Amino acid sequence: MQMYNGVINVYKEAGFTSFDVVAKLRGILKQKKIGHTGTLDPDAVGVLVVCLGKATKLCDVLTDKDKSYEATLLLGKTTDTEDSSGKILSECDVCVTESEVEEAILSFIGEYEQIPPMYSAIKVNGKKLYELARQGVEIERQPRKVMIHAIDIVSIDLPYVTMKVSCGKGTYIRSLCRDIGDKLGCGGIMDRLVRNSVNSTETGKVFELKDALKLHEIEERVQQESFDECVLPIDSLFPNCEKCKVTDEGNKKLMNGNILKAGDFAQGTPSKEEGKLCLVYDTQDNFVATYQYRSDMKGWKADKMFL
Repeated sequence: MQMYNGVINVYKEAGFTSFDVVAKLRGILKQKKIGHTGTLDPDAVGVLVVCLGKATKLCDVLTDKDKSYEATLLLGKTTDTEDSSGKILSECDVCVTESEVEEAILSFIGEYEQIPPMYSAIKVNGKKLYELARQGVEIERQPRKVMIHAIDIVSIDLPYVTMKVSCGKGTYIRSLCRDIGDKLGCGGIMDRLVRNSVNSTETGKVFELKDALKLHEIEERVQQESFDECVLPIDSLFPNCEKCKVTDEGNKKLMNGNILKAGDFAQGTPSKEEGKLCLVYDTQDNFVATYQYRSDMKGWKADKMFL
């Protein structure tokens, strides 16, 4: 049975949780080792980066990186989930002008302290917040610093506002909508969300909506035996990293994840910049691991092994 190793860009459709997508892929691909990076709400759609096989070691690298969204904010309402799927907690008239709305939204550009929603996968004392929320329990959440890189207001048709948001890791767009509504004094919820891209700044790879495949498209390609073309090889996720091949002696060290010295490289001795990643290949040109230079070891130390 074929084992797929690499990364795919999945279009998560509305009604599925991110876990649902992984479960369905396990059935389609007939393999268990699959993990997603960066949870999307069930009602949200868009880019969900999924790691297959050996690439699951990259889940932590690809999770919570810079992302871009298109969101629709609905002013005048609050709900327990901070989006349109939740129980309505309050409703009021929206008595603000378009210029006031624009000013309030743009004031969130930059770093700000955001209180995460109760309906989230954040763990407190071993329990996920959404599990507590479903039991009717609400606990105090500590604000966390998040970064909003940019907000582009697409349209204002009160009480609806559509905007494009580029943000850093750990940002909840639902909570951003809540905070905008609070600042305007009328409340606000997220009515719609599309994740347009995920930018893994550590690897330099960008995953875009136009390249995302729906589950039925993946299933069709598997049946047509053309799915391999959709799987990005692990080393392709590091377009900005140097590629280096080892000698026969270096190959022995590489297979055991040992420290590599300059003399262990047959082609392309990597940079000695502290902590900089390089891609290391065996004598048969197979990608094996990422390494990084460590001055205290006077050599390159294994970062992640993909044997």
